[in-house]
Amino acid sequence: MIFLVILALAIHGDSSSEATKSEATAQVEATEPTALVAEPQEPSGKFTTATEVRPILNATKGTWIAVREFDGKDLVYVTHLWTWRCGLLEMRVGINGAAPDVWPLPDCHMDQPMPGVVLEQDGLPYRSFELGSVQSIDVQITYDDLGTDAVSFDRSQVLMP
Repeated sequence: MIFLVILALAIHGDSSSEATKSEATAQVEATEPTALVAEPQEPSGKFTTATEVRPILNATKGTWIAVREFDGKDLVYVTHLWTWRCGLLEMRVGINGAAPDVWPLPDCHMDQPMPGVVLEQDGLPYRSFELGSVQSIDVQITYDDLGTDAVSFDRSQVLMP
């Protein structure tokens, strides 16, 4: 008999706890950043969708980023991901085990034959750090179909000669 009472409570729950759960969920949702939204996956032949760029990025994972020692600094380049950004919604990069931060992607240039071309107005596809300070890099990408992928690199794997 006690088992049935416990089962009934588990199934129906306490309405006051349900209200509390709803309020808590609403508070969390109100504080979360705007969610990413999937884009249509209609291949254009110009590599502007996840469907088109995912195979390329999967095959070239080892070249997503590079580290270069230059002018007394470590430069972390994301040029490869910028080139295939038209199928991405977001790129996050974490240095030395820090939580990955969003690194903004330039807009695609849909008026160009290659929309992923990096133009001067896009800025520079790298960030600088103290020389020798970058030891590991974590990269997370979100495709425009909301699929995700991630890879981690040790400095020695991506250090340019």
